Amino acid sequence: MAKIALGVTSSVSIYKACEVLRGFQKAGHDVQVIMSRNAAKLISPLLFNSLSGHKTIVELFEEDHPWSVAHIALAKEVGLLAVVPATANIIGKFASGVADDFLSTFYLAVEAPILVAPAMNEAMLLHRQTQDNMMKLRAQGVDFVEPAKGYLACGDEGWGRLADPDDIVRRGLELLKKRVSLQGKTILVTAGPTREYLDPVRFLSNRSSGKMGFEMAREALLRGARVILVAGPSQVAPPAKADLVRIESAADMEKEVLKRFPKADIVVMAAAVADFTFAERTGRKIKRQDLPEALRLVRTMDILKALGERKKGQFLVGFAAETEDLRANAGKKIKAKKLDFIVANDVSREGTGFDADDNQALLIDAKGHATETQKMSKRELSRVIWDAIEASLGKRR
Repeated sequence: MAKIALGVTSSVSIYKACEVLRGFQKAGHDVQVIMSRNAAKLISPLLFNSLSGHKTIVELFEEDHPWSVAHIALAKEVGLLAVVPATANIIGKFASGVADDFLSTFYLAVEAPILVAPAMNEAMLLHRQTQDNMMKLRAQGVDFVEPAKGYLACGDEGWGRLADPDDIVRRGLELLKKRVSLQGKTILVTAGPTREYLDPVRFLSNRSSGKMGFEMAREALLRGARVILVAGPSQVAPPAKADLVRIESAADMEKEVLKRFPKADIVVMAAAVADFTFAERTGRKIKRQDLPEALRLVRTMDILKALGERKKGQFLVGFAAETEDLRANAGKKIKAKKLDFIVANDVSREGTGFDADDNQALLIDAKGHATETQKMSKRELSRVIWDAIEASLGKRR
């Protein structure tokens, strides 16, 4: 069973963290408690020592830590970080990247799913800064168990009461289950644009940043898969644990994808591969006066269609960037290219699609069932897409 890090901060509802700890233990999980300094003033760390069977961590630098770099070592062990209760202060630290104690430093080091259960006065919860911080964390993939409405420690009635401990435990266990949902699978993901060179300095390309493909790869890694990432030129940092293969042209993409396709269980073709390349390419820069009136283009290979024709049990996911008739065009593509699933988005919409942090998509499976998502961060959308892919895989079995 997985090890869970339980972050505890200085809300009056701190006593309910004991129930959450017990809930995770009853499900068979080992729990390591991390307290903020102020939380340790409200309730003794000795209580959590007794309940968890481990020494509660409070300070970043303690002589008796058994690890050389404690927050890094622990971050590699845990399958979930649950912060219960979470104050406005710790939420603000997480959102701003402040790392001035063990818990906030640990947050930056952990790669496991993160669950936050806020608890605070209604005015603090609804303050614009707190709401902005929570929105920022959601966009980065942090899950929240929303606070309830009820009697608060200050004597007021309102929003900000810690969610029911059973609900928090239930959501934490769901995240843990999802973390191994793709375990044992090899997933091939393509991302970014390609560049079709005319000469050493000029090329034909598109506005793809690679963000969506990288997020699809990152989420697959979080779900336990081995990920092969074939990526075109991008200024965005790819997920560190993917097996990264860098390419430039559509021909490069074709070669690397076809070579790795037979060993893949799921293929996610999120790259924006150029449909055309130059018929002729020179090894030297063409002078302005030597440029011809017209440049002849030829079609590149349709890699997605080739995969559809060659697949032998692989689950094939295509992406469609459209500017009109989104559903109709995506529906034609899923049939023509023998796809199992397609993610279509309207790249003409402001603030979504190419070179944007957010996206909005239409998800269609092989039977034509369609779901339209809301506008959200590409990080959030990758989770929605993978949930839908896994649901389709389950129906196919």
